[in-house]
Formats: sequence, C-alpha cells, structure tokens
Amino acid sequence: MFNIVKTSILMAALTALFMIAGQMMGGNGGMMFALVMALGMNFFAYWYSDKMALKMSGAREISISEAPELHEIVTTLASRAGLPKPRVYMIRNDTPNAFATGRNPEHSAVAVTDGLLRLLSRNEIEGVLAHELGHIKNRDILISSIAAVMAGAISYLATMAQWALIFGGFRGDDDDGGMGGVLGSILMMILAPIAAALIQMAISRSREYLADATGARITGRPLDLAGALQQLDNYNHRLPMNVNPATAQMYIVNPLAGGTVANLFSTHPPIQERIRRLSASALK
Repeated sequence: MFNIVKTSILMAALTALFMIAGQMMGGNGGMMFALVMALGMNFFAYWYSDKMALKMSGAREISISEAPELHEIVTTLASRAGLPKPRVYMIRNDTPNAFATGRNPEHSAVAVTDGLLRLLSRNEIEGVLAHELGHIKNRDILISSIAAVMAGAISYLATMAQWALIFGGFRGDDDDGGMGGVLGSILMMILAPIAAALIQMAISRSREYLADATGARITGRPLDLAGALQQLDNYNHRLPMNVNPATAQMYIVNPLAGGTVANLFSTHPPIQERIRRLSASALK
C-alpha cells in the first residue's frame, strides 16, 4: 500500500511540475502543444514498446519443446497470479537477468537470459519470474507510459522556451498565461527537465519495490527472490550486459555497471534495500 501511495504522490508531483513549467515557459498554448506532442509519441511507444524492447534486446520467442521447465514455471506462476500466460522469450547472454513487457496482461511477455537458467536454482528462477509477473499484474507499463508522457511534455516545453528565447519569441507576462518572465523561463528550462527525470526515476523505483512484494506473494517465498536479487546484482556487476541504455530500466536488476553518481539517476532501487524489505516480509 505504501508504494501505491508513493507512486500516486509522485505522479501528482509530476503533473504539478508540468502545469507550473507550462505556465512559466510557454503559457497555456505552449503547455497544450507540448502535451499533445508527448501524447502522440508515447501513444506509439505504449502500443509498440513490447515489440521494440524485445527486438532491441535480441530476444527470441521459444516454444514449450525448447524450454519445457521454463514454460511450466511461467504457466504455474501466471495461474497463481490470476493472469493469462505471457509469451516466453530467451536472450542469449551469459549474465543472468530478466524483464517483462506488454501494454496489458493479455498482451504481455517475459524474457530471460540463458544465463539466468544456468546459474540460478529453480526456486530463485521462480522468484525472478514472479517479480516480472508482478509488473504485469500491477500494469506497470501503463504507469511508466503516463509518467513518460508528463516527463516528455516537460522536456518539450523546455526546448520550446529555449528556441523562443533565441528568436525573441518569449512572452513572459502576457495574456496567454505566461507568468515567469525571462528569468523564470531560464530557470525552468534548466531545472524542470532534471526534476521531471528524477521524479520519473523515483516512480520506477517505487514500482520495483511493489513488484518485489507482489512477486513474493505469488510464490509465498520472499527469501528466494531476495537470494536471486543478490546473485543477479553480483553477476551484473562482474559481467555487465551490452544492452541499449533505453531498455536497461526494464530489467529486474540494472544490467549496466555504474558507480555512485550513476546510482543517483538509476531507475532501480538499491539491491540491499530490496533484500532487506523482502527479508522483513518473510518474518511476518
């Protein structure tokens, strides 16, 4: 419940930031134009994001005959979660990792690396896949798309304000609703996209915690997921995956190596905190 409330608060903050930035940088007209543009781009991303993500990751759909145990696990967990069975994909990579995609439970897919199947126990694999089904059950793709709409619209506003200032087209305190003046526009141009990105990342981290909790409920064994997360984190630090940065946020753990500064802008929560929460839930 806490993560649901936190996500709602963050979404409200992102919406408020968008409204303020729109008024200060572009007035009512600029705000509406940016929103329409962002909605158009993210509508396309929402409907085709699963195909793009699977293609960019090099995932290949596998049949039951190719991976009978994997399909059995997915079928059993989907039944427990009350979900239709998602399509199953494999990524040829020695580093263990996984992700889920799809605009809704009826059009969903899970993808795992072959390293995941080789290096983790069956119980740990079940924990990982239950986490991914948690994303599907919680409709995280939809929430991420809405957050992307707002963050994208704010970025458009910043770009519009930049060009308006360059060509002298900024209308600070006119009848169109602008209220910040040139100085306010410059500040919002710099700060608003950064703030929007940070809020969007915080939403993503909140959904990861929620997927952990949902996955633990599906299996009834939170410690299996906790153990899997520790192993996945270790392997992904030792052997980072060569993935497109745009898809990194989808994986259960960050597939890209990064230090402290990178972690500040990470869409993934700290692994040790995720493990602590799962361990605490096992004691209840």
